Amino acid sequence: MRSLTVLQRRVADCRQCPRLVTYRERIAKEKRRQYQDWTYWGRPVPGFGDPTARLFVVGLAPAAHGGNRTGRIFTGDRSGDWLYEALHAFGFANQPTSTHKDDGLRIKDCYIAAVVRCAPPGNKPLPKEFETCRPYLMEEFRLLTRVKVVVALGKIAFDHYLKACKELGHELPKPALRFGHGVLYRLPWGVTLIGSYHPSQQNTFTGKLTRPMFHSVFRKARKAIGRT
Repeated sequence: MRSLTVLQRRVADCRQCPRLVTYRERIAKEKRRQYQDWTYWGRPVPGFGDPTARLFVVGLAPAAHGGNRTGRIFTGDRSGDWLYEALHAFGFANQPTSTHKDDGLRIKDCYIAAVVRCAPPGNKPLPKEFETCRPYLMEEFRLLTRVKVVVALGKIAFDHYLKACKELGHELPKPALRFGHGVLYRLPWGVTLIGSYHPSQQNTFTGKLTRPMFHSVFRKARKAIGRT
């Protein structure tokens, strides 16, 4: 899909947020000790996946030494290890690992993106940075016309997906939808929204999120797609 490719290039060339530009480029120069032989991507990380996807997975932002290093979202960090293992388990990926852009990974019927496309300091984007990046997410939803299920990884992704929908002209349900792990909402515009705890080390190392819990989310996603 040519228009999606054009959007991905626009994202990769974006320099609209000075704080994020400075941080991502500094990290790319300094590097982490074990990655000294890498040439870091050091740019915004575009969405990745199947342009005919029915499943859309949305996270918060690239990791400084994950997506900011490899140039692929959720690639090269522990969160990505969890995500791609789950996608593979439920038939959305041809392999359970994602280590670099030329590792042979192929995604089927799924597209993956983040609400902020640059690695932020402290993994905490500023409100203005969310606003500046939101049009990219909105454009993906305009272009990915077959999406039927959205999995939001974390409350921030959940809330900002709904904000993007509102800006696209959708009327949000009332009372306001509440985030929780495993919550499932069938939205008026034909999309099923599923919440999941983010597979960050903070959640997985403490046991707040376990693999069976994470797999349950993608089992629900697969079932919801099967009904469409």
